[in-house]
Amino acid sequence: MTTYLEFEKPLAEIEGKAEELRALARKNEEMDVEKEAAALDKKAADLLRDLYKDLSPWRKCQVARHPDRPHCKDYIDALFTEFTPLAGDRNFADDHAVMGGIARLNDEPVVVIGHEKGHDTNSRIRHNFGMARPEGYRKAIRLMDMADRFGLPVVTLIDTPGAYPGKGAEERGQSEAIARSTQKCLTIGVPLISVIVGEGGSGGAVAFATADRVAMLEHSVYSVISPEGCASILWKDAEKMREAAEALRLTAQDLRKLGVIDRIIKEPTGGAQRGRDAAIAAVGSEIALMLAEMSGRKSSDLVKERRRRYLDLGNKGLAA
Repeated sequence: MTTYLEFEKPLAEIEGKAEELRALARKNEEMDVEKEAAALDKKAADLLRDLYKDLSPWRKCQVARHPDRPHCKDYIDALFTEFTPLAGDRNFADDHAVMGGIARLNDEPVVVIGHEKGHDTNSRIRHNFGMARPEGYRKAIRLMDMADRFGLPVVTLIDTPGAYPGKGAEERGQSEAIARSTQKCLTIGVPLISVIVGEGGSGGAVAFATADRVAMLEHSVYSVISPEGCASILWKDAEKMREAAEALRLTAQDLRKLGVIDRIIKEPTGGAQRGRDAAIAAVGSEIALMLAEMSGRKSSDLVKERRRRYLDLGNKGLAA
């Protein structure tokens, strides 16, 4: 069953009418409704294209959060072979919001790490809706250390509203774990490639995305805070999230201009949720291209260039 966003309601009506006609035809074989249904299909396709032609930042937030978008596990299952998951931070516990392990991409060994949100109620609760706790970031640090030791490139898939803000997470050193993970990204001497496939929320995303190359899916978002959180702080009114989304410049298009990301991965018309296989394939192609760009670099050069990239971000933003 298709899940429709608020701004897609007119589309839901048209596609619903087409399905009703076909359902009637299945019950009564003498009815010929294909011509009318095809006309509705064309109208729906045109409307879908118009809706997604120029999405506002707030609508992009809604699309980035769509429950039917492919998540980390979907990308790993489709793009990587011989995936061997590695669990636990060797200190407290395993965090199911963070997936990670050794795998092969196009037969080349890599370490892959990502946020997993889950696809139904039970799995979303198990994965804590993609909100990592300190043990999740410490697991990622352990995997990046291993990648550095064995000379394996690291691929990270970002999709989180932000780090989990619960009491237990704070007691176990949430901010310190995020900082250590960000630091580890800056110091490993192997290529580090990041793709934001949904939400890139706050330090919870930066902890995995301080990379040599950063790409975003066309309708994903990446920001220091959610629009609702920003509106609550600035205007004491979470309902001003549309204005906050505009001000935050959180879209892939804005961030490409500012130099925060390197490339935008085009999504199928209607978003990755309407063309999951095509979106996953596009992400796989871009990851392969970015890894090829980084191949053969010296470890010392990788670390130096990566650090310089992030030290220069403020200057690039001011120039833009």
